[in-house]
Amino acid sequence: MKHQPEIEELNSQADAYSKRINDALNEIKRVIVGQEHILNKLLICLVANGHVLLEGVPGLAKTLMVKTLSDTLSARFRRIQFTPDLLPADIIGTKIYDHRTASFTTQKGPIFSNFILADEVNRSPPKVQSALLEAMQERQVSIYGETFGLDSPFMVLATQNPIETEGTYKLPEAQVDRFTFKLLIEYPRREEEKIIIQRNTQGIAITPAKVLTTGDIIALQRFNQKIYADEMIEDYVTELVDATRYPENYGLDGDIKEMIEYGASPRASIWLILTGKAHALLNARGYVIPEDIKAVAHDVLRHRIILSYEAEAEGITADHIIDKIIANIRAP
Repeated sequence: MKHQPEIEELNSQADAYSKRINDALNEIKRVIVGQEHILNKLLICLVANGHVLLEGVPGLAKTLMVKTLSDTLSARFRRIQFTPDLLPADIIGTKIYDHRTASFTTQKGPIFSNFILADEVNRSPPKVQSALLEAMQERQVSIYGETFGLDSPFMVLATQNPIETEGTYKLPEAQVDRFTFKLLIEYPRREEEKIIIQRNTQGIAITPAKVLTTGDIIALQRFNQKIYADEMIEDYVTELVDATRYPENYGLDGDIKEMIEYGASPRASIWLILTGKAHALLNARGYVIPEDIKAVAHDVLRHRIILSYEAEAEGITADHIIDKIIANIRAP
């Protein structure tokens, strides 16, 4: 356990970083109406150096959120529209023969940016979706046997439509597991919708200020690793994740076991700690408390718990199961 002076030093640094992050958040809020919960989680994921899967019906400003985030952070942004005829080379790049030099040159794809919006990622076949796997996990891509490192920071924000299934392909579990968060975007409130109408029908244009550089983001991500998570927090996270695999060992009723086909992977434990640290950092703390873990638990776990047919037939969601697990596991 860290000594009090070390914790105080971490708190002091976290407070300074928190102000910078909140400045960026405030700039984003000037452009995006509502959706504060989602915006907070996007920044938490960025600080934790992860990727996000955004799920919501069309027209909820998913693209605008990502574009505004990149504008605020002075980073390069590329949008890739996933379609059935998209090829892996359209994402990562290819080799082109140059007649003048009688040699091949590398044409890099849009993946070589800081923020990648993979729009409607489930509209392309698995072969194309898998082109993102190496980039998301290894932060590098291979083009005809040659490996290229990606820029830092690097963040993939993929969107998918939950209601339209025609012409879509289910995301492979291996790819879904590589997303740190799965965020569910809801409709705006009535008063928020009125502001949206006014901004889009009265020519009101707001340009966010560039608050952080890519170097600032990298420094934030490095400091996030230093945020203190006590061994009791690690034990708590371990129990939460283990309860998704063996719920009967944690006093959860037998029905829960029948609802879960597969529990969360070890990546869930890693991301619970890292995003819990980022949540603490946004709240100007240099140490993690159980509330930090609870704040990110649903977003980390909901896409990693594979539901059984019985659960889907009864309308049970992963969020229902996570609620029960959190209620049953005693926090330190």
